Amino acid sequence: MGSNINVTLGNWSEWFMLLAAMTYLVVFVAFVWDMASHSKTLGLTERARRDTAEGEAKELVGATAAHSGARAAGSATVGSTVSRSAFTRSSAGGASGDGAGTGESVADEFRTSADGAKGVNEFEALDYQHNSRRPAARVAVTLMVIAFLLHAFAVVSRGVAADRVPWANMYEFCTTGALVVAGVYLVTLFFKDLRFVGPMVSGLVLIMLCLATIAFPTPVSPLQPALQSYWLIIHVSIAVAASGIFTITFAMAVLQLLQSRREKKLAAGEDARLGFLRAVPTSVTLENFSFRLNSVGFVFWTFTLAAGAIWADQAWGRFWGWDTKEVWTFVVWTVYAAYMHARVTRGWNGNRSAWLSIAGYLCVVFNFTVVNTLFPGLHSYSGL
Repeated sequence: MGSNINVTLGNWSEWFMLLAAMTYLVVFVAFVWDMASHSKTLGLTERARRDTAEGEAKELVGATAAHSGARAAGSATVGSTVSRSAFTRSSAGGASGDGAGTGESVADEFRTSADGAKGVNEFEALDYQHNSRRPAARVAVTLMVIAFLLHAFAVVSRGVAADRVPWANMYEFCTTGALVVAGVYLVTLFFKDLRFVGPMVSGLVLIMLCLATIAFPTPVSPLQPALQSYWLIIHVSIAVAASGIFTITFAMAVLQLLQSRREKKLAAGEDARLGFLRAVPTSVTLENFSFRLNSVGFVFWTFTLAAGAIWADQAWGRFWGWDTKEVWTFVVWTVYAAYMHARVTRGWNGNRSAWLSIAGYLCVVFNFTVVNTLFPGLHSYSGL
């Protein structure tokens, strides 16, 4: 297994990987351009609605004052009008063309649905809006499909060149992991409008490819004897899939923290910066969707831990040996288990759940980078 090396095909794999990275860079720029232009459009729409609401309020106040014969009646009417104006102004701040605006009234509505009063209506904010024209986003998605195909060819040709699965060292795990991240993201785009997370996803994929090329360059080589097992396909492939899901939820958790801070400022009547967040759903919607994805990733990581124990018993005659890699794999599982438990049974909603999700992903990154490169052990297969 892994004895026949095709050097020429391996070189082609590296060239296609470079081409994919360059395409991902263009994708990142296109997504950023879309976020900037789309959020600006939403800002103009919100401002127009707010100005219209204020103008109607002034007209109603003038009409009421002109036809009021009694001061008490006029005061009551003005009070009613001002209340209507305040309600309209607060609603205008939370509405948007894509159903993904911010504002305390919208956040409260989604918070209520998250508590079970309205089912899963908060996920309607992630549906595609057919009346929204976003050419930059369409270009970004199209180019990302092209980049994914180039990336897939590079990964598959690497495996064919080495005559084995292409995830036996740090370079291959990183490039394959980036492919899974892009693939999971593209699949989710068929069901929900997650173009708002495109800049972070494409940026993380680009970082992973650059990290593989610069920090972990590894020529095509045969498979080490300890890895020549069908469990390599099962164990590592599920681990890569789980890591890809956790990467997307990490991006959504970061956006959730930013959006939550913006919502609090808007509720307090303060000027909220980071205008691109107008194109991002409310923090509660991000939190709930991240929880669903993390649930799938947690199941995958649980299987990764179990499969690794079975493989360890076949390779070394014991299920658990407190090897550094084994310990940190269990640490990752523990953090995400705490996230699931705290959110479901302890009511850890909002920013606390986002920070737990981020902590879990940082453990994944630490397990992949620091543990694989700096800690000696039975799992030292970095290829460096």
